[in-house]
Amino acid sequence: MLTLLIGLSALGASGAPDLENSPEPPEVLFKDLFVAVQTLHVFTDGKEFVDAVPRSDPDRILAAYHEVKPRSAEEVRAFVETHFTLPKEVVAETASAQLVPISEHIDRLWSELTRSTPQAPRYGSALALPQPYVVPGGRFREMYYWDSYFTMLGLAESGRRDLIEDMVRNFAYLIDTYGHVPNGTRTYYLSRSQPPFFFAMVGLLSTEDPAASFARYLPELKREYAFWMRDAQGLTPGAARRHVVALSDGAILNRYWDDRDTPRDESYAQDVELASRSPRGASEVFRDIRAAAESGWDFGSRWFADPRDRTTIDTTEIVPSDLNSLLFGLENAIRAGCERRADTACVREFARRAAARRAAIDRYLWDPGQGAYLDYRWTRAERIVRVSAATLYPLFVSMASQVQADAVAATARRRLLEPGGLVTTPVETGQQWDAPNGWAPLQWIAVSGLRRYGHDSLAEAIACRFMANVNGVYQQSGKLVEKYDVIQTGRKGGGGEYPTQDGFGWTNGVVRKLERLYPADAAYLDAARCPGA
Repeated sequence: MLTLLIGLSALGASGAPDLENSPEPPEVLFKDLFVAVQTLHVFTDGKEFVDAVPRSDPDRILAAYHEVKPRSAEEVRAFVETHFTLPKEVVAETASAQLVPISEHIDRLWSELTRSTPQAPRYGSALALPQPYVVPGGRFREMYYWDSYFTMLGLAESGRRDLIEDMVRNFAYLIDTYGHVPNGTRTYYLSRSQPPFFFAMVGLLSTEDPAASFARYLPELKREYAFWMRDAQGLTPGAARRHVVALSDGAILNRYWDDRDTPRDESYAQDVELASRSPRGASEVFRDIRAAAESGWDFGSRWFADPRDRTTIDTTEIVPSDLNSLLFGLENAIRAGCERRADTACVREFARRAAARRAAIDRYLWDPGQGAYLDYRWTRAERIVRVSAATLYPLFVSMASQVQADAVAATARRRLLEPGGLVTTPVETGQQWDAPNGWAPLQWIAVSGLRRYGHDSLAEAIACRFMANVNGVYQQSGKLVEKYDVIQTGRKGGGGEYPTQDGFGWTNGVVRKLERLYPADAAYLDAARCPGA
């Protein structure tokens, strides 16, 4: 342990996001003007103002605001339009009278979704990046962390290795600059990360020999690991600090967390309103909202004590199966990179860490009666008996035994497989990370994981049904969207804090990858024709 900590320290890898020396988010820069814009609902989407670029420095804008003293939403909007340049949505290719094949449509979209920001506007929320990158689309105008891995799958199939290399370099730059990968490349995302897929992105650089790429990016892999594991040393059983939780036997697992406990800049009004309806302290609610945003599943019943009541959100009390599976993958990637560099001490240390995590997951998250990996509420020392698509993550990182994988496959077929693909959870709550929605990244996690354990027929059934669903919406609208209804097929998904977005990065990437794996199924419009349907 001491050797590992010394090694990380030598890399400058404290694991702490340096919020004091990071650029300030809009809430801090624009103070009461920010609160007025968001609480008056000057813009339909709270993200619009925080993505706007100020035309002068914040102090000057605030002085003008205090002098003018606009009161109504209309007056405040007029003030903002005078002093800020408002952002535009990323508009994907418009539908033509003659639809092209979906793979051709996706290949065209990459250039439209590619951005370059080597310099960020002063006092704006955008973060500079050294290389070009692909954005999801719609309101999502910046590079996002976990989205990008699934986007890269499609870039590889479209022959855009240049963009994959560029985006990996960007993520390495973010780790080197900020100590972690933020949720997205905005100042208001710096206090949290997202599911740690960087190791999987690095693996795409040399699929035949991923250890070579792991060795190349070993400093960044270690530094990201230090971020997730900060404060683990000396944590007593039953305690938690930041992302780490010490369970009753001293085993260390991880949770989602955000270093701020204020309303999200991009959803300020919604967060304040939700906290006002909760009996808990507002700062606790805000932290749990932000932690759920770090999970990428914002929002869904996984994070609610009462699955149908969002005011009971308690994300930081939960040890999730997906996050801990990905950290097992990261530990093994570091081990492989160290092995390539002939660092035997590092190999031993990270093999030990991966084995310890796997054992802890088997003790606390694996439920043989359910045939599923479940989330664990560490504050009550009990599993949360709700199955979700996150149960497939241990298969994705090759952590499950064959017996466990067989049980998960049976559970997924019985409880999660729907006519249009894999449903996120079996429960309908109105939240976007619940039924009836299916999301492209979760389809890929399932397909990839099941293929690793020989469940090829179920993997193909999921892939085919999802592709048929996507094709149905594409035929109607000429677009690929963020999420899909997998129960009543041929429809966009719903729910969430904003309308379903077009574009869309991770759907493009996953569909392009699935089409290569299952070319005979790629053109179906009716899932009833799919194998295993």
